[in-house]
Amino acid sequence: MPSCTYRLQFNRQFTFAQAREIVPYLHALGVSDAYSSPYFQARAESLHGYEISDHNKLNAAIGSREEYDAWVAELHAHGMGQLLDFVPNHMGIAEPLNQWWMDVLENGPSSMYAPYFDIEWHPLKSDLRGKVLLPILSDQYGRVLERGELQVRFEEGAFYLSYYDRRLPIAPGTYRYILE
Repeated sequence: MPSCTYRLQFNRQFTFAQAREIVPYLHALGVSDAYSSPYFQARAESLHGYEISDHNKLNAAIGSREEYDAWVAELHAHGMGQLLDFVPNHMGIAEPLNQWWMDVLENGPSSMYAPYFDIEWHPLKSDLRGKVLLPILSDQYGRVLERGELQVRFEEGAFYLSYYDRRLPIAPGTYRYILE
């Protein structure tokens, strides 16, 4: 049971290697456990880490697996532990790093990851059934199309929608509409 914690805010400006260096100091202060901000894969520029895109990968901006293991070993060498602060239902979806989210966008309710997201697959508006509505356009749909801001592109054997820096997958079952 932690008796005294110290918050470590991991990001590209404070890494596992830097955290390892201060463990002896924290121990001398009487800290029993490092209270760590999220350190799983998130946007590279994230300063807080809560927009996790992969709960199974460490954030490379914070350090490598070896650096993480060295930090944990240093904690244990000083009889210390760690508490990890993360919110499982907070996920970053703005970048294509989140493979679960990209799979849901591409495959809809048939995605194996669909149950992990709170999506209304049967809304009152029948045109939206089985679809995800993303409010990302800066203007009305027609105007965005007329300005050429929303484009269909093809790369690596797949079609996707490009909207500025966003890349959104297109369901393979709808490719025929693009190819007609």
